[in-house]
Amino acid sequence: MENGAAPTVPAVIVAIDGPSGTGKSSTSKAVAAQLGLSYLDTGAQYRAITWWMVSNGIDPDDPHAVAAAAGKPEIVSGTDPAGPTITVDGVDVAGPIRTQEVTSKVSAVSAVPEIRARITKLQRSIAAAAPLGIVVEGRDIGTVVLPDADLKIFLTASAEARAARRSGELKGADVNATREALIKRDTADSSRKTAPLAKAGDAVEVDTTALTLAQVIECVVTLVEEKRAGK
Repeated sequence: MENGAAPTVPAVIVAIDGPSGTGKSSTSKAVAAQLGLSYLDTGAQYRAITWWMVSNGIDPDDPHAVAAAAGKPEIVSGTDPAGPTITVDGVDVAGPIRTQEVTSKVSAVSAVPEIRARITKLQRSIAAAAPLGIVVEGRDIGTVVLPDADLKIFLTASAEARAARRSGELKGADVNATREALIKRDTADSSRKTAPLAKAGDAVEVDTTALTLAQVIECVVTLVEEKRAGK
């Protein structure tokens, strides 16, 4: 980072992992915005490629068909935390990728090794290009995508707290049904052979069950600032 006008603070790469409903996205975006870093929602990339498969008539439950098409869609992620964007073949898919259909299929598509290889390569290139550093959120960032990240954080929360948050986001969804869906997704993501959801050995675990979003953000900002100060 010494070429040209070097930034006054060292670039810092922050990996934030954890299951759904722990506050990953809200926390990651806020921390990146507060510290002037880029931001990447890796889950959106997996949702985007899943949306493309569904839209193009490829069965998400057929790993061979999914693998054969892994290289076809062009996925572009905008990294401004104030307004992250995602497009597939030039089409804005920020809305469509959040549908229940995509949510129910994303674990199956994400488990295909060719998909993970394609998206992991894309994620690494985005992180490497971030001038001041980046907050990257996902499920395998600290373990697989960016194992040399300066700071790794693993967010957790009880299934009940996560379901309550997620059903609130889904505007009145049944909390019990949401809880069952979250547990099912966790099991699928944690047990897949390729890049499972897992906490890195050197990650800082932050249990968000009893914390407000503001408290989680403050905690993570402090951890990043401490890491940056020590670089």
